[in-house]
Amino acid sequence: MSNVGIIGSEGRMGKALAAAAQEAGLTHQGIDKGGDVAALAAAVDVLIDFSSPDALEAHLDAAVAHGCAMVIGTTGLEERHHYLIDDAAKDIAVLQTGNTSLGVTLLAHLVREAAAKLDDDWDIEIVEMHHRMKVDAPSGTARLLGEAAAEGRGIDLASHSDSGRDGMTGARKRGDIGFAALRGGTVAGDHDVIFAGPEEIIKLGHHAENRMIFARGAVKAAAWLLQQKKGRYHMPQVLGLDAGSESA
Repeated sequence: MSNVGIIGSEGRMGKALAAAAQEAGLTHQGIDKGGDVAALAAAVDVLIDFSSPDALEAHLDAAVAHGCAMVIGTTGLEERHHYLIDDAAKDIAVLQTGNTSLGVTLLAHLVREAAAKLDDDWDIEIVEMHHRMKVDAPSGTARLLGEAAAEGRGIDLASHSDSGRDGMTGARKRGDIGFAALRGGTVAGDHDVIFAGPEEIIKLGHHAENRMIFARGAVKAAAWLLQQKKGRYHMPQVLGLDAGSESA
């Protein structure tokens, strides 16, 4: 029986991860803020981290030091964090994703396929809504979906992204991928990818009813990761899809 280490175990996501691990028949241990991550990494087979970008480097160091696999669901990561993950993946198996939901993973695959088939006569807009306490925008999931769309189009998202519309912005730039972020209430996560073409619209979307979907996906990813060699992995591989491109 595999042992899962949960970082941030007393938070809402941490408690959901504990419940999901129990459902899957896995044992689990956890620490909360101020806990000894090195001791946890030494005691478990795989860490699951949904904490904060600022803490990621220390968590990766602990995982590498103890040869512990790691699932990273933390959002708001910057370029330097991805360099750190790449470096850690030389020694351990690491799976990083902007969303651990199996449904969102499949949605990203469909978005990539649609974007590859539809040319830039079809404008792509990504609309997401989350609870009022979420601190980053656009969400990691919206960025993941944007990366999938950009990959399908064969373009770089950073140079084709528009998320700051306000005032007299002028006409929409052809080929851009737009983002809109809504915040309010207790929404666990809603995402719609809109392909707006000449006189017709296609919508691909996902509605999260409860954070347990993310916890179950993370635990499934953790169990899968334990069967892999060292390296960097992504959620589509857990479902047997092409690795694709993900961003947080």
